[in-house]
Amino acid sequence: MRDQHRFNLKAWLLWTAGFLAFPIAGALATAVTGRINDFSSALVGGVVAGAVIGTGQWLVARRLLDAQTWIPATALAMGIGLGVGAWAVGYGTSLGELALMGFITGIPLGAAQAYLLRDRLANAWVWAAAMPLLWALGWTVTTAGGIDVDQQFAVFGAYGAITFMALSGVLLDRLRAATTPSTPPLPPAQNQALAQ
Repeated sequence: MRDQHRFNLKAWLLWTAGFLAFPIAGALATAVTGRINDFSSALVGGVVAGAVIGTGQWLVARRLLDAQTWIPATALAMGIGLGVGAWAVGYGTSLGELALMGFITGIPLGAAQAYLLRDRLANAWVWAAAMPLLWALGWTVTTAGGIDVDQQFAVFGAYGAITFMALSGVLLDRLRAATTPSTPPLPPAQNQALAQ
């Protein structure tokens, strides 16, 4: 039996591999909306990218995440977050603007995902608090990596995605480690014996 407090390297590597969803999400959002240069393109691009990212995260953490809630919540929250974030920075692409846009995008994403994790992880609110910072970092790493962010993409590139997924994977592992495993229910026959 594995010690739940030990770092689960296999789960972390699998989660980090989910970074592949980000370039796919960006390419699909660009195909659907083109540049993120107005509120409607940001909203739709965010929903499209969020659906792909949410699917990728679910694929690498199926034991923890429920596809029926995680994917649509991630899509909707990212659409709202990107819509507001891109509008707030005037659809600009400087390092500071993209970091702020990422921070704002992470607020509804973190809140929605933490709500879904609340019964599965201890201190799920930490996830909500970390997402704005990690989304800002994703855009910062992508911009610093020399990616042509002037193209007004819906989501950061592979450099930022690897950074985001690796760090969020560490956080996810530590939140899992802090979660007390629930005691499995007794079979009905044992329940009846205890009642007598």
